[in-house]
Amino acid sequence: MSSPASVRRPRVSDLSVRIGTLLLSNPVIAASGTFAYGIEFAHLVDLNSLGGIVVKGLSLEPIEGAPPPRLCEAAAGLLNAVGLQNVGVRAFVAEKLPQLRRYKTAIIANVFGGTVREYCEVIRILEDAEGLAAYELNISCPNVDHGGSEFGSNPKLAAEVVSAARAKSRRPLWVKLSPGSSIFDVASAAEASGADALTVANTYPAMSLDPRTGDSRLGRLSGGLSGPAIKPLTLKLVYDLSKKLPIPIIGLGGIQSAEDALEYFAAGASAIQVGTAHFSDPRASVRVVEGLRHHYLSGNAP
Repeated sequence: MSSPASVRRPRVSDLSVRIGTLLLSNPVIAASGTFAYGIEFAHLVDLNSLGGIVVKGLSLEPIEGAPPPRLCEAAAGLLNAVGLQNVGVRAFVAEKLPQLRRYKTAIIANVFGGTVREYCEVIRILEDAEGLAAYELNISCPNVDHGGSEFGSNPKLAAEVVSAARAKSRRPLWVKLSPGSSIFDVASAAEASGADALTVANTYPAMSLDPRTGDSRLGRLSGGLSGPAIKPLTLKLVYDLSKKLPIPIIGLGGIQSAEDALEYFAAGASAIQVGTAHFSDPRASVRVVEGLRHHYLSGNAP
């Protein structure tokens, strides 16, 4: 019988994971809106250590975003009302993407618009550019052609924009869902319309008021809640959706550590995104990767 010292633990140094047809070096992805365009963090983080980076949402034209203040702390979380500020898809292709091509990390473009045509036009411009691994559709935007109803709250609208994007794209297509009562119907519609994976989920509608004045603590009346406070809620969504649909699910919500990531994997996620944790620690995603590698190398994996 071998002595304990001679027993070889399984070495799982390869953390690679496949999301549909896309192979990632590991399952940890920097979430859109919390990691800028990626290159801004290059002096703080080894970008090659991440499985992927989802860049700030890209629109057809530049957007200045919401008035300040844009962030507000909440109990175990963070409220934001940034307003989708971005340089626009053309400036991204000309100025940001050439720098990102130096890295081996998968670069995912988060895409949004106010109409189906705008979504498709952003993708058309990106299709002509090299260096992107996939698209992530942010369908939490109001459709101006349909009275402001959000694409992500209406299965019919979700199917329309996902089908149109699928027809324009040769790259994998992820769809970022909004939490809410319609998420299961919207998820089914997105899957049936050609989505390759689902990102679950975006921030939760929330607000914070100054009790002395009654005014919002944000530049807008309300914003989106993210951070540890939402993890139990999103974990349940990931679990339920993973039982319902056959496509990969990328978990997003309150992940700060490898243990958080492992909890999402146990719920059925194929990969995870780290978001709000970057505000307090720019290396949060890297720490999760390092923690996962230690977990598997130590033989703790089931």
